[in-house]
Amino acid sequence: MMDLLYTPEAYAELNSSEPDTLAKELLAYTMANHASAHLASSALQGALLSQLSQMIQPRRILEIGTFTGFSALCLADGLADDGILFTLELRQADADTAQSFFDRSDKRRQMKILVGDAKDIIAENLNNECWDLVFIDADKVGYLEYYELVLPNVRKGGFIIADNVLFHGEVLKDTIKGKNPKAIAAFNEHVKNDNRVFKVMVPLRDGLTIMRKL
Repeated sequence: MMDLLYTPEAYAELNSSEPDTLAKELLAYTMANHASAHLASSALQGALLSQLSQMIQPRRILEIGTFTGFSALCLADGLADDGILFTLELRQADADTAQSFFDRSDKRRQMKILVGDAKDIIAENLNNECWDLVFIDADKVGYLEYYELVLPNVRKGGFIIADNVLFHGEVLKDTIKGKNPKAIAAFNEHVKNDNRVFKVMVPLRDGLTIMRKL
């Protein structure tokens, strides 16, 4: 039996469009300079986020968990001309990195970073928005609360995407240990049984669940 030249994901990335120049630069910068660079979305995942955004053409995007901004740049690719992307980040240093790249984007006037606790920001500052697209990629123990906070304000036919739903394969084990895997497993079970959304889990990288509000 011949050895495979690529993993399925590496082969998929090879045969997919690359991020645009700015997003590609940001991803490379993050990989070279950030101690937690593994938290960034991969180029292939970024391409999927870009493609989904282009298909949806959202006017209002909410991202929970900016990190250094790569996924936000990808999500902004489909943003309507009169649209706004709000991205929420707990850490000021990461928000500053993201802002430095957003400032160079053609969508810079449409991208707003809010720094602080995402739950408080959503409840106090964004409770009147109507979301077309929400991307959840923050602290794993908060996923269920984020989901329930934003779902009422997602328009019918709008989308929520949750990252890391496989959590490094930990949720696949007979016995799930650790607060993060347990929280993700509980979130997955909640979404699976939620008849308010149509959902598809995609085993890309660390797993994405794409949900459409019914």
